[in-house]
Amino acid sequence: MKIIFAGTPHFAASALAGLLREHQIVAVLTQPDRPAGRGMQLAASPVKQLALQHNLPVLQPATLKTAEVQREIAALDADVMVVAAYGLILPQAVLQIPRYGCLNIHASLLPRWRGAAPVQRAILAGDTETGITIMQMDEGLDTGAMLLRHVCRIAPEDTAQTLHDKLAELGAGSILEALRLLQEQRLTPVKQDDAAATYAAKLLKSEGKIDWRQDAQQIERAVRAFNPFPVCHADFNGAVIKIWQATLIRQQGEAGAVLAVDKRGITVACGNDALRLEVLQRPGGKAQPAAQFLQAVPVRPGDGFS
Repeated sequence: MKIIFAGTPHFAASALAGLLREHQIVAVLTQPDRPAGRGMQLAASPVKQLALQHNLPVLQPATLKTAEVQREIAALDADVMVVAAYGLILPQAVLQIPRYGCLNIHASLLPRWRGAAPVQRAILAGDTETGITIMQMDEGLDTGAMLLRHVCRIAPEDTAQTLHDKLAELGAGSILEALRLLQEQRLTPVKQDDAAATYAAKLLKSEGKIDWRQDAQQIERAVRAFNPFPVCHADFNGAVIKIWQATLIRQQGEAGAVLAVDKRGITVACGNDALRLEVLQRPGGKAQPAAQFLQAVPVRPGDGFS
């Protein structure tokens, strides 16, 4: 099939790599280059980098709402547009351009977790499974008819990064399956149950600040959900300490108080139960196992995180 691909981050690049093996990509749409890194130099998105490696035409409009951009897309004469974490709204005029419309690869089992951060919100909520939904796009926010769904188990140790990687692979396979079924006219659209919908709001940096008065289980989920962004953190002796990995401990104490310290980690009391902080990062340093972290930052029972 002649496909326009629209996507930006690594999640989308995995799908593009799969499509390149079986279909003709007539053009790639991706976000404009953004400043990145310590030098804040303009950097191409993972999707653009992959597209350039395969000599694909790349379009980077700031919006898809102009008549000029819409004419450019129409001139590509595509069968379908595949969209994965693109980051721009597709107006109705664009949705209608390809013969078979626009198919979205969404990283949840719709209608649960519509929106920008479905992977992180699923972990934070304590969900035991998520998945991929291939959806026929409409003008709403992830409200279109479902064409294909595949379940992915959320392991107790999954972080947002590890779950993202599983879903990226599953998404790549799912869109190839959906396109084969589309060509065979064997895709059956299923309307979403709007009453069962939940919203996965965009992540905010402020969400990473730990409130030790919360239940330890909820904080442990946040540590995994916010790894690698925005990363959970707490104050210790005036320094902001990032927490990359933690384990639930059945122990009680005053919220924020250090209950125990050993080479396995720093046990801190929460509103209910406690957390053993196992991988930490001090300002200006790298993420380290607790045994190494403690060599640079002395922590003793009776100390407190605020």
